[in-house]
Amino acid sequence: MEVDLIFKIAGIGIIVAVLNQVLIRSGRDDQAMMTTLAGLIVALMLVISQINTLFETVKSVFGLY
Repeated sequence: MEVDLIFKIAGIGIIVAVLNQVLIRSGRDDQAMMTTLAGLIVALMLVISQINTLFETVKSVFGLY
């Protein structure tokens, strides 16, 4: 696993947490929830691409085509 991926996910988490707190304090709870969901979707998209690479590697190692 690349260290860059971990830093990207951590950065997304920090940014989303700060935006979430700012939006909640200003009374925009709905937008805070949407920001959290958007951050989660972006992080999952990063992880899904790595999981796809893992499955392709496992297929090639075991010869499962």
